[in-house]
Amino acid sequence: MKKAGKITIYVLIAIFIFAGAGLSYVKFALPDLEEAPKLKVELTPERIARGKYLANHVAVCIDCHSTRDWSKFSGPLDPKGIGTGGEKFDHNVGFPGEVYVPNITPYNLKNWTDGEIFRAITSGVKKDGSAIFPIMPYKSYGKMDKEDIYSIIAYIRTLPSQATSSPERSLDFPLNFLVNTMPEEANLTPIPSESNQLAYGAYLVRSAACRDCHTKQEKGEFMEGMDFAGGQDFGLPGGKVTSANITPDKETGIGSWTKEQFVSRFKAHENANAEREVNPGDFQTIMPWTMYAGMKATDLEAIYTYLRTLKPVKNQVTKFSPMVASN
Repeated sequence: MKKAGKITIYVLIAIFIFAGAGLSYVKFALPDLEEAPKLKVELTPERIARGKYLANHVAVCIDCHSTRDWSKFSGPLDPKGIGTGGEKFDHNVGFPGEVYVPNITPYNLKNWTDGEIFRAITSGVKKDGSAIFPIMPYKSYGKMDKEDIYSIIAYIRTLPSQATSSPERSLDFPLNFLVNTMPEEANLTPIPSESNQLAYGAYLVRSAACRDCHTKQEKGEFMEGMDFAGGQDFGLPGGKVTSANITPDKETGIGSWTKEQFVSRFKAHENANAEREVNPGDFQTIMPWTMYAGMKATDLEAIYTYLRTLKPVKNQVTKFSPMVASN
C-alpha cells in the first residue's frame, strides 16, 4: 500500500509539473507570430481620407477608441475624446475581467512603427509582443485589403495627440492564459470592385465585423448554424441589449426589408437630432448608429445585397431588457 501511495504522489507531481510547464509556455512563449513588417506608410491625402472613412464609418475603430456619451442614444462620440480610449469592459457588463481600450492618438503610438500598428490591427499582437484581447476584431481586420489597413494607419497618425493613459487589463483565469492563443497571422484579401456588389458587400460586412456582434457565442466560440442570427448579449449601465437577427428570415430577421428600408434605417441617424437623450430604463444600444450613418448609401446597399444571400435563421430576440431595481 505504501508503494502504491508513493506512485500516486509521483503521478500527481508529474501532472502538476506538466501542467505548470504547459501554462508557462502559453503565458510566456505565445503568441508566436511573425515579426512586425518593415513598413512606412506614406501619409497621402487620398489615404488619410480613405482611412478616416473606414475608421469612422465602416471598421469604426474610432467608436471603441474614443469616449462615448451614454446619456444619449447609441452612445455617440464625445468630440473631445476622439482616439483617447478609456472605454472599460468589466464584470458589470458581463466581461470576464477588466479591459480598458487604449489611446490610439500619436501620444500613445508615437513610439510604434507603422509595421507594429499594422500587426496589431491585423493579427492582434502589441508592440511588446503580447496578445490583444479580441474585443478588437483583428481576425476580421486581418482579412481586409492591405491598402485599407495602410489608410487606417495614415488616418490615426493624423489624430490630435492627447495625453491619456489606461490601467493594465486584468483577465479572469483561465482567460489570462488563453488570450495568448488567440492572435493569428493575417490573411489579407484584395478589395473587390464596387461594381461587383455582392463581393464588395461581403468585404464590407467582414471589414465592419458584423458577424462578431450579430452571432451568439458560447465560451468565446460562435454557435454553429447561428451566423448573423443575433442573440449575443451586451451589458449596459441601464440594462442588457441583445444583437438583432440580420439574416433574411422574414419573421425574425430582415427578410421582409427592402433595400430602401435598410439604407433608411442607417441614414435616420445621420444628423445631430438623432442624438436624443436616453432616460433610465429606455431602450439603449451599443450599435454605433451615428457612425454607421456616415457610410455611403452605395456601400449600405452592397451590405444589404450580401446579407440577403445568407442562410435565413429563425431566431427571435428581445433587443433590450432594462435593469430591474433590487429592493
